[in-house]
Amino acid sequence: MTTLAAFVAAELDRALPPEISAAAQRLAAALGGAAVLFYGSVLRTGDLDGVLDFYVLTDGPRHRGLRGLANRWLWPDVSYHELALAGRTVRAKVATMPLATFAAAAEGRFLDTTIWARFVQPAVLAWCRDPAAGDAARAAVAAAAVTAARFAAALGPARGPARAFWQALFAATYRTELRVERPGREGQIIGHAPARFDRLLPLAWEAAGIAADREGETLAPHLPASERRRLLARWRRRRRAGKPLNLARLAKAAFTFDGAARYALWKIERHTGLRLPLTPWRERHPILAAPGVLWRVWRTAGRR
Repeated sequence: MTTLAAFVAAELDRALPPEISAAAQRLAAALGGAAVLFYGSVLRTGDLDGVLDFYVLTDGPRHRGLRGLANRWLWPDVSYHELALAGRTVRAKVATMPLATFAAAAEGRFLDTTIWARFVQPAVLAWCRDPAAGDAARAAVAAAAVTAARFAAALGPARGPARAFWQALFAATYRTELRVERPGREGQIIGHAPARFDRLLPLAWEAAGIAADREGETLAPHLPASERRRLLARWRRRRRAGKPLNLARLAKAAFTFDGAARYALWKIERHTGLRLPLTPWRERHPILAAPGVLWRVWRTAGRR
């Protein structure tokens, strides 16, 4: 019988294109990583011309002083990298945080919802330093599934197909976080791998100690009223904290996003065709440079 741990390990240990594996190894070396998780749209599409999304998990904090203090509460650090690999440029957006903090967030110990909501979705362990680091990353991703499944049982219907519980969960996380998502985005996430989410929910409930009746595709979790009230109370605290926490992270990222100017200029070129040079001023002062860049984009768009 498949367990949650076996399901997660099989998914995380899938093979990746060599460019992605090489990028993960380079990023780990540059950022002091113990393990690197790959996720996001390129995992689904395989389009290496897009931006690759990685989480680099480290042994401990990378910064001290004010930035280190900010990272203690407003993780992760975000950076953008362009890597020359096998004759092509691979672009990566990277979140960096301590593995121990990632594991605690996946277990739902914080008010933050982003880690477990993101990593209950498909991901691959792109690189790990040693078996212990790999095992720790796998355990954290399994914990994210357990956390998500608990909240799905409380937020979802009394009974229904697995996707109804996932849709209720993802819709709730989008309302909690400061995100601009089109209506129905939660259905798109599940639609990329519906069979995967159907298999995952009963395994995660079992690992969480939640029994469930099954009749065909219909699931009915056994969630006592007291436990449902407890989970919903925990959810309300996360809902109240979600948007302020996201705003604080955005404010921090405005001053600490390494490579922000390079990333913004690449996005502008990709979406508008306008190529702007990366000057030393723009590299050092991306916030101050932004109005001038936006003015150039607006003028160019007006001529078309």
